[in-house]
Amino acid sequence: MAYFETSDGLRLYYTDSGAGLPLLCLAGLTRDSRDFRYFAPHAGQYRMITLDARGRGQSAHDPAFANYNVLREAQDVLELLDYLGLERAAVLGTSRGGLVAMTLAAMAKDRLAAVILNDVGPEIPPGGIARIMEYVGRRPAAKTHAQAAQTLAALMAPAFPDVPASRWREEAEAFYDQSAEGLSLRYDPRLRDALLAQAEAGPAPDLWPLFLSLEGLPCGVIRGANSDILSAGTFAEMQRRLPGLHAAEIAGRGHVPFLDEPQALALIHSVLDPVK
Repeated sequence: MAYFETSDGLRLYYTDSGAGLPLLCLAGLTRDSRDFRYFAPHAGQYRMITLDARGRGQSAHDPAFANYNVLREAQDVLELLDYLGLERAAVLGTSRGGLVAMTLAAMAKDRLAAVILNDVGPEIPPGGIARIMEYVGRRPAAKTHAQAAQTLAALMAPAFPDVPASRWREEAEAFYDQSAEGLSLRYDPRLRDALLAQAEAGPAPDLWPLFLSLEGLPCGVIRGANSDILSAGTFAEMQRRLPGLHAAEIAGRGHVPFLDEPQALALIHSVLDPVK
């Protein structure tokens, strides 16, 4: 198990395996390194690095929940690159991880070799945000992984038709720890407090300038065709504003694609494989 310490004294967990182009995988809002377990078997030509963001997975919880913000998390990424002695890396960012990637393009573009966004863009529909806030920071009612898998399958079926029950069981086991008292979150529940405080501070900033900071980098975007986080309109506008953006829409997927779908893998390799 590998850890490094941030400049503000937090111990963060990361993985580092393989050889080739360094590919830093950044997970979704409440997720961690396990987010990329389906992609990992297809990443043999890359040096695959994953990071559990502060307060998630095996990384330490931050006593100051206000630090659960994209700017601080982007700074953590730069500090990990420094710790590993990497001048630059490609980034595969799922949801929140994609927002961090866009922020890095604005902060330190020279540290990026390429960027791929998984089901996220510079606009997030209010309905998608509302759905996320329904569960962030709240323990599930289910008491076992089996019960949680059944709940996930029922909730996600409209956006993810034909996904087998075994995949939802894997997802439940990745999202929750099992104990005698039931299931618990694999992240700091005060992440909810951070989101609420940010919402109360005022309207969300315009993220299009961050997205346009990707110009000149090899980059791509993956969208679940049934996503409520990356709308079809925003997906099309991203391609219009950034000519050369590789784009793939994955049928039968909502938020977020698993990244083992053939179209997702084809896009990832088409963006990354030419990068030296």
